[in-house]
Amino acid sequence: MSTPPRPSLKSLPDTPTGPRAAAQAAPGPAVGEPKGAARKGARTALRPDPHRGDERFPVAWLCICAPRGTVPTATSKCLCGRDRSAVGHTKVRALIEDHTAHRDACPLRTNQEGRQAA
Repeated sequence: MSTPPRPSLKSLPDTPTGPRAAAQAAPGPAVGEPKGAARKGARTALRPDPHRGDERFPVAWLCICAPRGTVPTATSKCLCGRDRSAVGHTKVRALIEDHTAHRDACPLRTNQEGRQAA
């Protein structure tokens, strides 16, 4: 006794008998700006910048790390090139005072024109 052959689950498409033309691709975007961009302009370029600050930025940083029960450390850095650090209670306190005094002496924070006029 033999089992009947199973029908094929895949259907093969009919093969074309002759050559045919390839499908044309849609035209892609041209290199450069779109044609209408020059006429429309950018509206946001004419408006004032809403994120403009008051022209201030950080110049000097004092970082103090003093977890409970450990030795405190501190670092004082400034854009003028000053970079100092301290370890221990007395040295950290001295660095804090030195950092505060550096605010008045820093060449980036003082007005050079006002100094020469005085």
